Amino acid sequence: MVDRIADPWGERTPYGPGQQWPVRVDRYLADGRSDADVDRWVQSASILHSNGDALDIAVADGRIVGVRGRAVDRINRGRVDPKDLYGWQANHSPDRLTRPLVRDGGRLVETDWDTAMGRIVARSKELLDGPGGWGHFGFYTSGQLFLEEYYTLGVIGKAGLGTPHMDGNTRLCTATAAASMKASFGTDGQPGSYTDVDHCDAIALWGHNVAETQTVLWMRMLDRRRGPNPPAMLAVDPRATPVAREADVHLAVRNGTNVALMNGLLREIIRRGWYDHDYVEAHTLGFDELCRIVDGYPPSRVADICDVPAVDVERAAELLGTSQRLLSTVLQGFYQSNQATAAACAVNNLHLVRGMIGGRPGAGIYQMNGQPTAQNNRETGADGDLPGLRNWDNERHVEELARLWNVDVDTIPHWAPPTHAMQIFRYAEQGSIKLLWISATNPAVSLPELHRIRQILTRPELFVVVQDLFLTETAELADVVLPAATWGEKTGTFTSVDRTVHISDKAVDPPGEARPDLDIFLDYARRMDFRDRDGQPLIDWSGPEEVFEAWKECSRGRPCDYTGITYEKLRGGSGIQWPCTDEHPDGTERLYTDGHFHTEPDYCETYGHDLATGAEFTEAEYRAKEPDGRAFLHTVDYQPSPEVPDDEHPLLLTTGRTVYQFHTRTKTGRAPQLNQAAPDVWVELNPADAARFGIVEGDLVGISSARGAIQARARLCGIRPGVVFLPFHYGYFDQDPTDRTPRAANELTITAWDPVSKQPLFKVAAVAVAKLADGRGVPSSAPTVGGSAPPADADVPPTVGGPAAEATSGKE
Repeated sequence: MVDRIADPWGERTPYGPGQQWPVRVDRYLADGRSDADVDRWVQSASILHSNGDALDIAVADGRIVGVRGRAVDRINRGRVDPKDLYGWQANHSPDRLTRPLVRDGGRLVETDWDTAMGRIVARSKELLDGPGGWGHFGFYTSGQLFLEEYYTLGVIGKAGLGTPHMDGNTRLCTATAAASMKASFGTDGQPGSYTDVDHCDAIALWGHNVAETQTVLWMRMLDRRRGPNPPAMLAVDPRATPVAREADVHLAVRNGTNVALMNGLLREIIRRGWYDHDYVEAHTLGFDELCRIVDGYPPSRVADICDVPAVDVERAAELLGTSQRLLSTVLQGFYQSNQATAAACAVNNLHLVRGMIGGRPGAGIYQMNGQPTAQNNRETGADGDLPGLRNWDNERHVEELARLWNVDVDTIPHWAPPTHAMQIFRYAEQGSIKLLWISATNPAVSLPELHRIRQILTRPELFVVVQDLFLTETAELADVVLPAATWGEKTGTFTSVDRTVHISDKAVDPPGEARPDLDIFLDYARRMDFRDRDGQPLIDWSGPEEVFEAWKECSRGRPCDYTGITYEKLRGGSGIQWPCTDEHPDGTERLYTDGHFHTEPDYCETYGHDLATGAEFTEAEYRAKEPDGRAFLHTVDYQPSPEVPDDEHPLLLTTGRTVYQFHTRTKTGRAPQLNQAAPDVWVELNPADAARFGIVEGDLVGISSARGAIQARARLCGIRPGVVFLPFHYGYFDQDPTDRTPRAANELTITAWDPVSKQPLFKVAAVAVAKLADGRGVPSSAPTVGGSAPPADADVPPTVGGPAAEATSGKE
């Protein structure tokens, strides 16, 4: 096999338009094993990115020993991302949590499950019985759990406790994808299919470094590009990523100016007559207002705002406007930046005005996800939305859920929008949320302005529960830590970006006393004795397949209809796309093929927002628009980012991923090949900026913002001048656990979010850089950076004494 660290994308298998992507089966077995050394192969799918690649888990002597891709699957045709080839080794890491921990005298000490759950339940009942009740509970979950676990958590939160304070770290990576599809099309749900790559004649990547975030999708694109009649390619990214280097046109726009760019491109397409007048007239609303706004963005103005050549804007518009089958993909360069939802909606506008959505293969959109099960988080309501892509502001939708769960309508929180993640932490900071349950995520590294997040998590008044595999930076600060099972150690389903549902079967037992997340949630529900209005147990499920069957009823008749899917159908073959019903037993490859969208007032998931301010429209205002199944063309003027460079902080920071790591390295940092490939944080600078500050390749650099400061080694590269890049994966525990040198990019980022999607703006912080030491470690005479910003580790005293299971925090 090709060295998949040196070459993450492997060998090419070129193919032409309309042909099926050739099979290429990737595999890795540890310790030189062959297939003959494998006792059995267990069906699963990828868990370290959002692509949804199907794979099989190799088991020998009761342990996972490797993986291979599933050749029959529609998504990957046998290929496997490097993170999945090697990342499973984290399951065997010697520092796995195997027993619950509780805080005792300021330290975390091992205990039994009854004691740990007893503390959680006692605190829960105390809060429920006191003034404020449901308002004191907050849940912050992940994009890593299974559908069955999210749905159970959603029912606990909405029908058991009745709290609206529920969200996930999917807010950080996928909230804008959902918001943009709701705004344009009426409901969440990806219109296109991964097979659109097989048919397209142009690919536009909007802030999406797909080569490193979804490598198998990039393999598919590369194979088309190496075959006959390859698709043209446009990349929008301030960095010279592998995608940008491959593209025919690269627009290295200034951070935070995406809306200006999109308005300018739409102007050119409309003015040059490259739009589908009949489709626009029949299937959209808002075209005249779109034309009015974008007319103010000629190429010269776009060039001035975005700092790219006007001729390149025109070249990009021609590529987009003259293609016959345009495929667009969108991710964090748009979602985590200024005016995020407006920019993502502008990509939808592009496809709507060109009539390139749903109607023909190759003409589609991927409003991408960042995590493998983010789609399920949104569908089942664990992110705060109502399950089944229902509208929280539609009384009839709430009544449907109340009947399904047999609870009073008023139990289900629907008197205001669901509480988004940043507001949940604000309520915890203010003291109204008193119990915060965090599952399978590490906000002490992944949220913005980390000094503040650590202060919140260490408030003595806040009871923090962390459910995870390892003693992460967040778990170290908890009052109770619950050891969870992970992928390969439990059974469940999850859904990828293009609505493909896969099953992941249990291959091995979890270590020690670790339990599946579903079992933990069910145990909590049983101990809390949640009841329906007839006095029966609110949740009577005992295993994942029972939950899946219950979820199917919840999804019936909704856009994400799963009623035609069973565990049996998912086993043995390929994944299946929703909606899947008796009428469409093999799933539905593309949505909106008839030009009819989910915008009817009685069916839609939202009544909409003002994209500039986030103000919610009322049901009456929405009905007055008479959408009648037509899509919305939402357009706003460009507004500058909330933070821009100044004399003290003259550079713009953007954060992102590397192909070898995922999220905060909880798993990938424990896989030897992946850890060795990218063991520590670095900072990318343009050579001109580096020369300006006396920095050369390999120097130790201090990077500071108004909020904090970190250190990283310099890499000089093709990033646009005035911009620096940091991978966000790295926390305190990436080296020696006692070494608290600040290296987390989110020490620097701002507490600000998009007004509609509420997704944090990780890509527009103003920073300064200074050389601290040369590449040989010799200190520089340059001053350290950070000014009066609080020390990055102010709230996290080092772990002290005793076994690895013991840790301290600022709590007593």
